[in-house]
Amino acid sequence: MTTLARIGDALDVLASRHRLRRLKPRTGWDFASNDYLGLAGSALLADAAREALDRGVPVGSGGSRLLRGNHPEHEMLEAEAASFFGAEAALFMGGGFQANQAIFSSLPATGDLILHDTLVHASALEGMRLGRATTRAFSHNDITAAGQILGKWRSDGGRGQVWIAVESVYSMNGDLAPLSDLACLARDEGAVLVVDEAHATGVFGPQGRGLADRLNAQVLRLHSCGKALGVAGGLICGAKVMIDMLINRARPFVFATAPSPLTAVLVRAALRALQEHPDLVHATHQRMTHAHAEARRLCALNDLQSHIIPVVIGADEATMLRAQCLQDRGFDVRGIRPPTVPRGTSRLRISITGNIDRAQITALFMAIADQQREVA
Repeated sequence: MTTLARIGDALDVLASRHRLRRLKPRTGWDFASNDYLGLAGSALLADAAREALDRGVPVGSGGSRLLRGNHPEHEMLEAEAASFFGAEAALFMGGGFQANQAIFSSLPATGDLILHDTLVHASALEGMRLGRATTRAFSHNDITAAGQILGKWRSDGGRGQVWIAVESVYSMNGDLAPLSDLACLARDEGAVLVVDEAHATGVFGPQGRGLADRLNAQVLRLHSCGKALGVAGGLICGAKVMIDMLINRARPFVFATAPSPLTAVLVRAALRALQEHPDLVHATHQRMTHAHAEARRLCALNDLQSHIIPVVIGADEATMLRAQCLQDRGFDVRGIRPPTVPRGTSRLRISITGNIDRAQITALFMAIADQQREVA
């Protein structure tokens, strides 16, 4: 069998299991993106881009940061981000995936332990796979289990640094990590708490600083710039010594072309917007509150915690059929299947973005309620 035939057969298998992925155009009301504040297409960022281009900020960086790709806009963004997020230093990366890869592949050393939530993002798992530390997973949001696993590792002779890896808002469940308890565990064990704030940045915390703001522990934080901030890239914020080590050892940083200086300008503008326009975050919470109330009233969806609302269907085919029906009615809702979520938990992932209003939110949950009645 030729290589192309083998690949074609693999795609056929995915199709038969209703797991074949294809790119689709944007259509309908936006319940699918991570544009939680509605900044991505905003006049605010468009004006910032025009102003930057007029004063000569280049579109491309031309090389890696360690060669000629380092631009004053990168450095200004990192200084402002460190100040805004209350960290000693910050490092701007081309994306959140690369940032997580960089953290876990280069900071934990041989003999260290990375203790991670079982639902932590694939980018963090990829970084761990490339790194040298021992890894152990604990049941989702289960502090007791985390403590037990750590204790066993110690009793078995583990003596290295412990790194605890979690997300503050889980991207497919929409639930929140018990960060205060995790910070206590990290402090008691001398561990570094690594918090992926991708889906909390711009939405939770004072001025959208995230849920790990002012935790009483040694914390390394990742803030996505491509979700609520509406641009692209990722900011790693933490102790300066860790940032310096990433600059020297993190392959996704050392060997990558630097992000566009224009992108750095736009992230700076988004961070200023969080500080100067508190209505952005307030409006997001108003939409979230309305969505929770309508999801509970119309669809019996309870215990919702964030702007991400999962509707678990279970079977892959049924999930994709229900997503398509919603799309046909004008709602851009996507079905999420394994391996993104565990087997048997395929779901509709509803995202409460800054591009929809209360009436559209109500209409969506009415449509989902109709589906629930049809399958009952």
